[in-house]
Amino acid sequence: MGSMEEKPHAVCIPYPAQGHVNPMLKLAKVLHHRGFHITFINTEFNHRLLLKARGPDSLDGLPDFRFETIPDGLPPSDTDVTQDIPSLCDSIAKNFLVLFRNLLAKLNNTVSSNVPPVSCIVSDFCMHFTNNVAEELGIPVILLWAASAYAFLGFAHTRRLVESGLLIPPKDESHLLNGYMDTTIDWIPGMKNIRIKDLHSFLLTSLDPKDIMLNFILEMVEKASKASAIVVNTFDALEHEGLDALSSLFPPIYSIGPLHLLLNQIPQNNSKLNNIDSNLWKDETDCLEWLNSKEPNSVIYVNFGSITVLTLPQMIEFASGLTNSKKAFLWVIRPGMVKGDSVIVPHEFLGETKDRGIVVSWCPQEHVLSHPSIGGFLTHCGWNSMIESMCAGVPMLCWPFFADQQTNCRFACVEWGIGMEIDSNVKSDEVEKLVRELMEGEKGKEMKKHAMKWKKMAEKTVGIDGSSNLNLDKVVKEVLLQLNL
Repeated sequence: MGSMEEKPHAVCIPYPAQGHVNPMLKLAKVLHHRGFHITFINTEFNHRLLLKARGPDSLDGLPDFRFETIPDGLPPSDTDVTQDIPSLCDSIAKNFLVLFRNLLAKLNNTVSSNVPPVSCIVSDFCMHFTNNVAEELGIPVILLWAASAYAFLGFAHTRRLVESGLLIPPKDESHLLNGYMDTTIDWIPGMKNIRIKDLHSFLLTSLDPKDIMLNFILEMVEKASKASAIVVNTFDALEHEGLDALSSLFPPIYSIGPLHLLLNQIPQNNSKLNNIDSNLWKDETDCLEWLNSKEPNSVIYVNFGSITVLTLPQMIEFASGLTNSKKAFLWVIRPGMVKGDSVIVPHEFLGETKDRGIVVSWCPQEHVLSHPSIGGFLTHCGWNSMIESMCAGVPMLCWPFFADQQTNCRFACVEWGIGMEIDSNVKSDEVEKLVRELMEGEKGKEMKKHAMKWKKMAEKTVGIDGSSNLNLDKVVKEVLLQLNL
């Protein structure tokens, strides 16, 4: 693409949580392969976690893939636990515009043969302030929606849903039993037979007009119209109805996923770039050797992601269900996953399952899911987990926690045929029954067939003539480089 002075310079900024850093770093690596100088922006808190997990030299040494940091505006903390989401969103809305503007000014003031001027911004959809800065600088900005297209539709209709009067803030748990959550909404294009319980969880907790999350969501949706384009980590065959519906509401929408498969198409000949990883906690890779000792499709993988917090009673129900299922398991239990209790796993659970189970604090999930011994995935339905599981041909048990996860669960279980839902009021006997069905039952076998079908379609979409690969070409040439102008 010419000399260093001619290189396009993309500034990439994810929302500062694990599930958003992952796809943004993958997209940044793909763009780097296509000739872009990359500046990747982390919050100081997350950058500290990355350095702690990967080592002090893991993010250094590449002249054209650099990292910068900005403060997150929250009280200092030396904990490794995921930050409070509403507090983070409040700080983003109040503080990040000026911080981001100043950082780009610094980058442009230090232009040299090694650092070309900033030519475009690749922003997480949630970091809505980037639209203003791009407009000020007269450069293109693309927004990465890191969740599913169908979840995007739910967020996009937040204002109308709130104003419809359909939503009633729950006073207690009676709303879970009286049929209200099963109320069908029939006017959202692309989402047939969707129920209130299938839409994003902030709808029922954010009905106060002054609520932080409600206003954050409304602002990020409204400001998205200023973007040059929006890219989604999904593929056409999986969510074509949702993508079609979104295309009438926003600037050009491009499906460019699954991003981890797209990245895997690139020859891994840059060891320093390969070593740059997005995991905020240290991977316990010994679990891969443990998996090597297990039979094919014999292990259930359990991971509730980076944000989900369980109560101790919920933890005990899951542990008891796994114990009684008699199935081998790999369970990720990260710091801070159990609310208000230092005793995370009951001792009797560890004793009863020591010969067929392993517990780790974090792991290389893509490698785990693609391991032949993995037969199923018990998941919180975060989008990275969902699409990585699908691309590995692994069926799921779904226990959604918050945000977009309820929508992901609905489509996995009802539309895509790759999941079974565990009731939010989790009980050990249900966990035991569903784990057995997933791993050895007829329903589990049918789900495995569907998962393998989606795996093949996902692989096709990132091929040389696949829709996601071609869409990425358009985004690079027509939006980021503006070669059609």
